[in-house]
Amino acid sequence: MPLDIRIRRHRRSRREHNVSCAILRTVLLLALLTICSALPAAAQPGSRAGNVSAQQITEYRQKLAAYEQARAQFEVKAEAYWSAIAEKRRTRNARRRDGHAIGPEHYVLTQPPIYSGPARPIDPAAPTKPPARTPLPVVADFLRHAAGEFQFTPRRPQSETEFKAAYAKVAAAHGLTREQAVRIYSFEAGGNGKYDVQAGLESSRPNARAISTALGYNQLLTANTVEVLAEQGDAILSGLTAAMHAAPEPRRRQLAAKIPTLRKMLAFARSVPNAWSAHVQLAKTPKGLAIHALNLDVDIGPWLQTHKLLTSVRFAARKGYTRPLTAAELEMMNLTGDGNGFDMVTMPQALRAQVPTSNFFQRGGYERNPVAIRNNTVAKLIAATDARMDKESTLPGARALATAF
Repeated sequence: MPLDIRIRRHRRSRREHNVSCAILRTVLLLALLTICSALPAAAQPGSRAGNVSAQQITEYRQKLAAYEQARAQFEVKAEAYWSAIAEKRRTRNARRRDGHAIGPEHYVLTQPPIYSGPARPIDPAAPTKPPARTPLPVVADFLRHAAGEFQFTPRRPQSETEFKAAYAKVAAAHGLTREQAVRIYSFEAGGNGKYDVQAGLESSRPNARAISTALGYNQLLTANTVEVLAEQGDAILSGLTAAMHAAPEPRRRQLAAKIPTLRKMLAFARSVPNAWSAHVQLAKTPKGLAIHALNLDVDIGPWLQTHKLLTSVRFAARKGYTRPLTAAELEMMNLTGDGNGFDMVTMPQALRAQVPTSNFFQRGGYERNPVAIRNNTVAKLIAATDARMDKESTLPGARALATAF
């Protein structure tokens, strides 16, 4: 039997196996939910069984059964779709490594299935008070951990202009263009965000809350900061040391005092394998949260923010991509990861209009990203990114950053 036929059969059998596993998981889940829903309301902790009639419980269980059946049918389709997405991505990666061309047939060209069945019904016997939400760490927490874990207090800038000048100096010295830096700042920080802006807290509206740990001009997550420090810490240390030698007193002593602390943080960031999953776990620890406070330091923060973008620029260069990345293309790599973003960047213009954005996400990330869902092809996503950059670049913060260059 020819090798290519064996490979196709192997891939088909693997896909069939994945779908079969998905069906089995769905059936088991449905059985478990059915058993749980059959329990008397009084047996459910914190329920309002005394205020719920038998008819209400019966109607709820009927609606729940209908929902679970519809949802189970949808999950079979969704599992098959996202398994195909993953399989196509593996194929593209292999072909790219081997220097083979990539065409439309190497992408899933249909949009993800959308659930259109009944909504999950509300359990009339469930507690009325929603569970308390665990708050995300914010700037005050990063500072507290930095002081407690490393006895470090970042030197905050005296003004936003000071931080912008420091960022522009580092970014320009490492090859980022003014257009790249300003437009990505506009997209990530809203065109007016300050150096310590955190996602969700851009405005002073009442009851505002952090929606992630993303911080600064380029919105680094805690795991981004740990990873950038682990991978680029030597360059950052060299830059800080050079600045120290060039500085007059007492500035020289001020910079010198930071170097031992930065070495300790670097050692901690490198205490795990250089893998995203390991950095994510490390970033959740008190020391990991402490490292995130480096973004607030006017001497070190600009290096971290710059290297977050440089990582993508250098990734493209290593792949042989010599044309300067537009800000929107660089943002695609920032948004979806270097590998997926590079896939979009190198895609011919005609193909960009055909390929759904779902090809470059995991299912969970895609379903939590309304921008990628709304702009559901590569061409639409890049155009929407450019349009937002155009708009936000006119705001005072973006204009001030452009001036700093």
